Amino acid sequence: MRDMEKKKLETRELAERELMSEKIEAMRNVDIRTVDKSILVDIADVEIDTSLPDRERMLDFIRQVKNPYCYLDHGTVVKISFSGSQRMEDCLKKCVHLG
Repeated sequence: MRDMEKKKLETRELAERELMSEKIEAMRNVDIRTVDKSILVDIADVEIDTSLPDRERMLDFIRQVKNPYCYLDHGTVVKISFSGSQRMEDCLKKCVHLG
């Protein structure tokens, strides 16, 4: 029975990772020419809690901005992409003054 429960848990975790990957891909693929500005968060309204540990600060930033790839900056739609050897986490650390 334990093996069956473990297998179910592994299957659920895999499905959750795939779903998260799809959500991230959808955020990355937002077209700034057609995006509904009313669903975007203005970066000016995001408050960074510098008392949080690095990982929590980054997660809080993402929670607030909702889409780290596409947001507003004082009403202007901004779309960013990450390229090169840095991971998105590393780039976000710089954005929220962590690194």
